[in-house]
Amino acid sequence: MGFAEKRGNYWRGRYKIAPGKHLTVVDESGKAVRFATKGEAQRAATESENKYRRGEWRDPALGQETFGEYADRWYAGQDLAASTMQNYKRHIEEHLLPEFEDKALAGILRADVDLWEKKEKALYAASSVKTWRSTLHLIFEDAIDEGLITSNPAARRRGRGKRAGRSRGRGPEKVITDPLGILLAAERAALLSGRDDEFVAVVLKGYTGMRWGEVVGLEKEFVRPGAFRVEWQLYEMDTGELIRCPPKDDSYRTIDAMDWLYALAANHIARTKSTPCPCHGKVYVFRGVGAARTSGHQGAKLVDVARRAGVSTGTVSNVINHPDRVAEATRAKVGQAIADLGFVRGGSALEHAAHWRRNGFATWLFTPAFSGWYPKKAPQEARPVPLLGEPWPGVPARGRGAGDRADACWLPIAKGLTPHGLRHTHRTMMEDLGTEKVLMDERMGHIDGSVSARYAHVTPGMRKRLMLGLTQQWESALDARYAMSPSSPVRALNRLLRNREAAGQG
Repeated sequence: MGFAEKRGNYWRGRYKIAPGKHLTVVDESGKAVRFATKGEAQRAATESENKYRRGEWRDPALGQETFGEYADRWYAGQDLAASTMQNYKRHIEEHLLPEFEDKALAGILRADVDLWEKKEKALYAASSVKTWRSTLHLIFEDAIDEGLITSNPAARRRGRGKRAGRSRGRGPEKVITDPLGILLAAERAALLSGRDDEFVAVVLKGYTGMRWGEVVGLEKEFVRPGAFRVEWQLYEMDTGELIRCPPKDDSYRTIDAMDWLYALAANHIARTKSTPCPCHGKVYVFRGVGAARTSGHQGAKLVDVARRAGVSTGTVSNVINHPDRVAEATRAKVGQAIADLGFVRGGSALEHAAHWRRNGFATWLFTPAFSGWYPKKAPQEARPVPLLGEPWPGVPARGRGAGDRADACWLPIAKGLTPHGLRHTHRTMMEDLGTEKVLMDERMGHIDGSVSARYAHVTPGMRKRLMLGLTQQWESALDARYAMSPSSPVRALNRLLRNREAAGQG
């Protein structure tokens, strides 16, 4: 039984935890409680001793470790995929530590977490804040397991602090498109990049539902007659490094491919003749867009030619692209500088980037293809893609003064669509065809943990019906595109349109 101990003008409670070992009743901060009367001290001591015997006692000093100290220790103890570790690090450093770093674990209250969440939602998307709070919840749960705190201040109480009727899972509508939208945007992406690669990639993504990292990380050996094998993905770290790692949630799978889609990918591989990339030593189906200069490249640049000839870079560009606009003497001077320096435009002096970068692809190819606008990117504001109207559907005008030379722009196809939105689009296309859920889950790389899913299996008939349905959607999109214009500046699409015409389907 606990007892009271006189200390000057106050009493303190003492209780036994082992033979010859006693502890003092303390408050949440670990300081000894000073009681005014002997009875209060004795009752508190007895209660603490009973808690100890029931296994409910906790060392008050443990909860005084700061959140920042524990978060560092917690993160160091994780052994997860590189992408997950990067995300946790970003959540902790950018959103959790600024608010909780110097606070004791035991001193963080539910009200503190709710106030932090409210402030974050004023600055960021609710879906992002939800993710950061989930990370905070996980950290606190592990702190509970270690006995550092007794409750999780980041846990949500159902129905508390929310407007009536507001669903926790509700969010903005996800933008999707349809088969014709995929085709038209794939054509625009190819026109924006100046090559067929993006046409093939957008179509492939739209008709397989592959994740972005899975498309970027698709290796040549996994493109097989009738199927694409998802074995790896390339995940882009904040440092810019692309990590070759298993697909998300280990969703290894074989995606059935329609004959026309396999032919499109196979022809692309044969045309591009890709070689192993320098970062992974693997032959990937797709390379990055644009000219990427390696660190050891010493070739002449456009500015070098301009300096050699004593003219502006704009003049050099005109000599290369519009020689009729430049005086003959200037053309000769620039031509001599090009010869002297060995400048090669789009030749061996320049190499395609090994891989796409997610932000660059979305900003300069994907988003403008679907919306018709380049997004805001400092220092430039959002602006329509400047086009030369002929040939249809218009060719992006490039270089200085492109906006002044343009005579057309694209209408939006699906404004707000993201690369991930094509996964939603593919799932919706399959739903529209009446595809069985078990086959949709297999194709998307999802796992249904329900009991009924254990009894459902994919059959050859299901696969055949899906392949026929997706082929009909594709052919209908080609027919609709042919009705708009029987040809295309994109070579891969132009061949498809000619084939439809020859088959009498256009």
